[in-house]
Amino acid sequence: MTIAITGATGQLGRLVIQQLTATVPSAEIVALVRSPEKAADLGVSVRTADYTQPATLTPALAGIDTLLLISGNEIGQRTAQHANVIAAAQRAGVKHIVYTSLLHADKSSLSLAPEHLETENILKDSGLSWTILRNGWYSENYTAAVPSALALGALYGSAGEGKIASAPRADYAAAAALILTTDGHQDKVYELAGDTAWTLSELAAEISAQSSRDITYRNLPQKEYAAALQQAGLPVTLADAIASWDISASQGALFDNGHQLSALLGRPTRALAVSVGEALAQR
Repeated sequence: MTIAITGATGQLGRLVIQQLTATVPSAEIVALVRSPEKAADLGVSVRTADYTQPATLTPALAGIDTLLLISGNEIGQRTAQHANVIAAAQRAGVKHIVYTSLLHADKSSLSLAPEHLETENILKDSGLSWTILRNGWYSENYTAAVPSALALGALYGSAGEGKIASAPRADYAAAAALILTTDGHQDKVYELAGDTAWTLSELAAEISAQSSRDITYRNLPQKEYAAALQQAGLPVTLADAIASWDISASQGALFDNGHQLSALLGRPTRALAVSVGEALAQR
């Protein structure tokens, strides 16, 4: 069986390949990337595949049995891009597609949800065997703010006391690798999230405890938080999106207590404290 991974040089894709090469011969793994030169260190076969250029996709998928379709990062263009990949997989004879979607995509208030749900529906209508991994938030989405929190003496956000059931990106990668290499996952949807949910106040407290600094959480109205992100250098569109995601988090969009991720892994998901420690070590 040959397994291909799209977006293989991205943060999640690299971790999935690391997990796969521990149990699967490298000759049976194919990295699909836009820039092959960036994949030279992966240790597996590399093929050029661009979501926006359908002519590259069908040849790239030749001989592939199982495909991990990692969702693209161009918000607003992803449905069409994913549809290109799914159509190419049909033409190339791919048997099974695993897609990385969004936690509770069918009911989420996150602005990211519609494109994920549209992709899910295209996949379900494709006639191919599929598995949908509805990934919750990566812990790194928030621990990336550790350096600025230390610099400012405060962690800023708009999530209030909303519970965030995150897990490190590596845990989601391990789950994807397991799904790709074991049976019994056909035509199933998995809601994947961390075992223990936390608030931004609790994140600030964890940063304080590990850094021996007094870091407080300051909850801002959505517009003020977006303005602060813009002032920090983020593009307007991204700053507005991040602030809106925090509002959705305050309403429960990032909470899940089904423990499907740890059930797949056969172990607890890694705690927030571990991710905070890693972020502190990397600064």
